[in-house]
Amino acid sequence: MLAAPALTAQPPRMEFCVFSKHLQFLGWAEMASAAKEIGFEGIDLTVRKNGHVTPERVADGLPAAAEAIRKAGVALTMITTDITDMTTSYAEKVLRTAAQLGVKHYRWDGYKYKDGVPLPEQLKALAPRIKDLAAFNKEIGMCAMYHTHSGAGRVGASQWDLWMLLKDQDKRHVSFNFDIAHATIEGGLGGWLHSAKLAMPHTGGIALKDFRWSKGSSGRWRVEWQPIGDGMVQTVEYLKMARAGGFKGPAQIHYEYDMGGADKGATKISWTKAQVMEAMKKDLEALRTAAKSAGWA
Repeated sequence: MLAAPALTAQPPRMEFCVFSKHLQFLGWAEMASAAKEIGFEGIDLTVRKNGHVTPERVADGLPAAAEAIRKAGVALTMITTDITDMTTSYAEKVLRTAAQLGVKHYRWDGYKYKDGVPLPEQLKALAPRIKDLAAFNKEIGMCAMYHTHSGAGRVGASQWDLWMLLKDQDKRHVSFNFDIAHATIEGGLGGWLHSAKLAMPHTGGIALKDFRWSKGSSGRWRVEWQPIGDGMVQTVEYLKMARAGGFKGPAQIHYEYDMGGADKGATKISWTKAQVMEAMKKDLEALRTAAKSAGWA
């Protein structure tokens, strides 16, 4: 009797969610329908000052927004907040409401260094605040993801400092939201590789976008945001690392290049809705191609 052929494990599929900041010019239902039409599986909803839902309205606004998103056939994958820790006055209300709706992931707001104070001293002071946040997240079954920006004065820009704060915490409760473009800005040759390797065991979410350096009229070099694939970010290589590292969290697409104000979260934009959706779809298709090249289904 011939032996049955061995079953080959299928590669995981990477699903993408859109940062609703870039659809801030649309209401909940139209925003969700647009995301579905573009081809996104989920939405990263802004629940913050001037967001799709404001903290003051979270008790009624978030359930209503979640229902509109569900009716459109996409998932409320995560929310982006301006909560810094449990000392933020509305933290508990926002997070409990989200948890009751089945949301498992959220971005929490970043920290900045103070001038004139040694960095180790400042990191030591942040540690108990993060520990308290992790404890609350454990209680309600959520994971806070710290977004890694670039730039002087930002905790997490260099990655090692955020790693020090999170390395002894459970990644199910506090984690990196690793932004590969900002990591490349901070370390374009080998730095982003080291950062990605350091962060991967503690990465709950990833943010994807692209950029290149350009020289402005003043002669100073600056970051110029680009559509996916038109810049310097080694997206395929990073997605290979994410797959090898067993990444399973939310993958968000950010649109920072000029889209008539949609890139900045404007409520009134100079582009048409169709133009914004076309640009978003192009980036999404580029990322699906990159993910396939990296071994994702």
